[in-house]
Amino acid sequence: MSGPSPVVPARGLSVVHLFCRAGGLVDAPAVAAAVDEARAAELQVVSAAIVGAKADVCLMVLGTDLWDLRRFQSRIQGAGLEVVESYVSVTEVSEYAAGLPEKMRQDRLFPSLPPEGLPAFCFYPMSKRRAEQHNWYALGYEDRERLMRDHGRTGREFRGRVLQLVTGSTGLDDWEWGVTLFARHLDDLKECVYTMRYDEASTLYGEFGPFYTGMVGSIDEVLAATAGGPA
Repeated sequence: MSGPSPVVPARGLSVVHLFCRAGGLVDAPAVAAAVDEARAAELQVVSAAIVGAKADVCLMVLGTDLWDLRRFQSRIQGAGLEVVESYVSVTEVSEYAAGLPEKMRQDRLFPSLPPEGLPAFCFYPMSKRRAEQHNWYALGYEDRERLMRDHGRTGREFRGRVLQLVTGSTGLDDWEWGVTLFARHLDDLKECVYTMRYDEASTLYGEFGPFYTGMVGSIDEVLAATAGGPA
């Protein structure tokens, strides 16, 4: 019997962030095996230990077919990880990125994660405001393009210290974008987000969801810190 028809983006990758609790019944070897098998099937899996009460583990998974991401989710749930929050999105190139060099376009659509030497991790969702006084979607394209150009200029100040991946989720999840940050130091994350909130695109039009912060590590390192798995 043939499998289900693939569900894929027209361009780029499907992305899911799985935020999990790691209780006492986690089968750490089975989780690690699911990660290994996913990578062998050409999925990218970023594992991070989350600090604080929102979750224990984040598994960020990127691949072409949404069915593959769903199967991975089932595997880790079957191994005892409880998914308590999630985020579904796709990689994209912004409509304001006309003239972007082809290599940069490909890096946004097909990123290679996790980046080396940037172990601090943060994820948050965001949308553009639709308030009566400040409605992003009532602005003309030229104004939006100018604001996003200024926003990007601010972000480039952190090149080499912070890598940012913005994935699109309008119509796919509760917010319009998911923002994943990788940084050299924990306070690089703080400084980057703080600085970028002062530009007009964020100050007047940005709405932000909950933040998840932690450390990128191998799946064994993450499970050792959260579920008593092998170090």
